[in-house]
Amino acid sequence: MTSAGDDALSHVPAGSVPSSQEGGRLLDLVRVMARLRGPGGCPWDHEQTHGSLARHLLEETHEVLDAIDADDEDRLREELGDVLLQVAFHAQIAADDGAWDVDDVAEGIVRKLIRRHPHVFGDVEVAGADEVLVNWERIKAEEKGGPGHVEDDIPETLPALARAAKVQRRAAGFGFEWRSVEGALGALKEEVVELESHTDDESAEEEIGDVLFATVAVARRLGVDAESALRRTIRGFAARYERFRELAVERGVDVDRAAEEELRALFREARGEGRSAP
Repeated sequence: MTSAGDDALSHVPAGSVPSSQEGGRLLDLVRVMARLRGPGGCPWDHEQTHGSLARHLLEETHEVLDAIDADDEDRLREELGDVLLQVAFHAQIAADDGAWDVDDVAEGIVRKLIRRHPHVFGDVEVAGADEVLVNWERIKAEEKGGPGHVEDDIPETLPALARAAKVQRRAAGFGFEWRSVEGALGALKEEVVELESHTDDESAEEEIGDVLFATVAVARRLGVDAESALRRTIRGFAARYERFRELAVERGVDVDRAAEEELRALFREARGEGRSAP
């Protein structure tokens, strides 16, 4: 039986897989997982379910993000292996239950990638990466029978900045998006002005939300992931704050009694040292 993606894949050049083993080690992983779950295998592995593994998948995903943020290629390779193990584990559990197996998982994602990249596997033309993402959301909606609610199928547990970006991408799939960085920045400035007028009333939370949402829109137009950018800023602030405390102790500054401008000057110095460090 021929898969829907077979024809498209037949045009992929030989040797295009960036591995000397052409994915053969992936098959070894599947075999190892089957052995662990099979007769005479590992008792712990036998006891696991999709639910019991959920926390492990979450932990491994965060470790991948840490490796990316640290720009550590060796660690990233290792952490991706741990995530890949989770995929193989879940697939083996499903296979043992007679539901589906790892080949079904692979076939599903292959079909999806081919459908949602008509600019590669079809005759659609795109102007750039932004248009690829817009087309992705549009095709996804068509697969589901038309546009549903903009928040459909977005996990409640997704971090708010990432959730905002996904909602905005979906809206962009149907034409609702700032066409330029200038337009997005203009909207952000308007939201900041609104916030300035509501710092002392109960609508401050709503205005803060509007500023954050508009900030995500600017980030998208600049090709920046807001979630990653904020994580990077938090790490930078934490490092500068530790140096700020050291400077305060060295100079005998009582941070509880010092004037705000003195504290800010000290923090600027700590930040400057961090930027000049090798």
